[in-house]
Amino acid sequence: MSENTIKNRRLRKKLYLEEFAILGFEFSCKLASASEAEYEQFFSSFAELVESHNLYITLDDNSECFEGSVTSAERYGNATEEDRAALEALLTANPLVSEIKVGALVDAFYGM
Repeated sequence: MSENTIKNRRLRKKLYLEEFAILGFEFSCKLASASEAEYEQFFSSFAELVESHNLYITLDDNSECFEGSVTSAERYGNATEEDRAALEALLTANPLVSEIKVGALVDAFYGM
């Protein structure tokens, strides 16, 4: 079977291809040393943003960086440029955060 074979709608949906592709983005930053209350305030505002935009965040287990990937919490929903901008603004506005990198929207299944 060649790679150019046209897949039917059902298969495209199962494989999250073409019109069923899910868009997301990655982010990373460094967190400065701070008090427990400051961390609590930062993560509270982070969680509030995630809930208000109906996002799903997957965090990487890395002690040197705070990083992860972001997608929509809706089944076939996509993260948007607005979501990217909101997360970047939240990270930029917080004095605990430095070295901020927010990636472009890419296919969450095949591009991240």
